[in-house]
Amino acid sequence: MPQPNVYGQYRQVQVNTASPGKLILMLYQGAIKALKKAVDLIDRKEYGEKGDQLIKAQDIIMELNLALDMKTGDIAESLHQLYMYAYRKLVVANLEIDKEGIQEVIGMLENLYEAWEVAVQSTEGATATPAAPSMPKLSVTG
Repeated sequence: MPQPNVYGQYRQVQVNTASPGKLILMLYQGAIKALKKAVDLIDRKEYGEKGDQLIKAQDIIMELNLALDMKTGDIAESLHQLYMYAYRKLVVANLEIDKEGIQEVIGMLENLYEAWEVAVQSTEGATATPAAPSMPKLSVTG
């Protein structure tokens, strides 16, 4: 009899009950984790799996970009530019097996994560959430 994926179920509950700001943090965490794994896979010369991890991070970055509420102005536009830069950097890094490019994007996402973490903590308990992104549409698999 197959065991239910308890971790997957727990993660799905987290996603379903998280605030929009916390969902953004989860997306950043997922992208950073995938990118760090890609760097490790490059070190081990496991290039096929490296590509899978980079594509996962690219998908997350695209989801972050799609979640932006462009009506909020300069912040959303700046995030859009950063996300597009990161996306392009990862496309090139995947083709050229460029660890430095991946590490640059990791650093950028870690900085964004820290900024969002402060914003989420400052709005916790209040009705407002950070203004730039709208509610992301998430699907948690594997």
